[in-house]
Amino acid sequence: MKPSPGDPVLPFATWRDYERWLAKHHKTATVVWIKHAKKTSGEASITWTEAVDVALCYGWIDGQSRSLDERYYLQRYTPRRARSKWSKINRDRVARLIASKRMRPAGLAEVERAKADGRWDAAYDSPRTAEVPPDLTRALSRAPKAKASFATLDATNRYAILHRLMIVKKPETRARRIEAFVAMLAAKRGGASSTP
Repeated sequence: MKPSPGDPVLPFATWRDYERWLAKHHKTATVVWIKHAKKTSGEASITWTEAVDVALCYGWIDGQSRSLDERYYLQRYTPRRARSKWSKINRDRVARLIASKRMRPAGLAEVERAKADGRWDAAYDSPRTAEVPPDLTRALSRAPKAKASFATLDATNRYAILHRLMIVKKPETRARRIEAFVAMLAAKRGGASSTP
């Protein structure tokens, strides 16, 4: 994805600059692409971590990124959608932002909506912390070929499977997904490049 004509593409030197922009535009803007300096550029700019913190304070979230040139990349930020899933990482960030009194009413309202509809408690793990759930472990143990294929997956493909299980709501849907993943893995030929 790239910026559409008319989408603001803005460089912010500091998180306070982005915060000032969001304070003024968070209710009316639908997107902003931040021009982040790459670490090797030597340019000063807001970091991705700082930008995500500011976005969360106003009920916004980061999205896709793309390279712009040798010095910069673009990261898309938008208001959080009504059914947007929460990661445990962002849930922990919000706790820190609340403790430091940086959260704004718009961000707190998104947190309260997520708590009210169950998305807060259903937050998903990050790729670094995701563990194979017991029901998938049991299913793989009954299918040696699938278990062997699962063991060859790279981190991205492994997380693709785990994430799809983390976000499902109904037990019967989860069971069907596990069955489908085990069948796919049992039939898998080749190395870790196969995508689930």
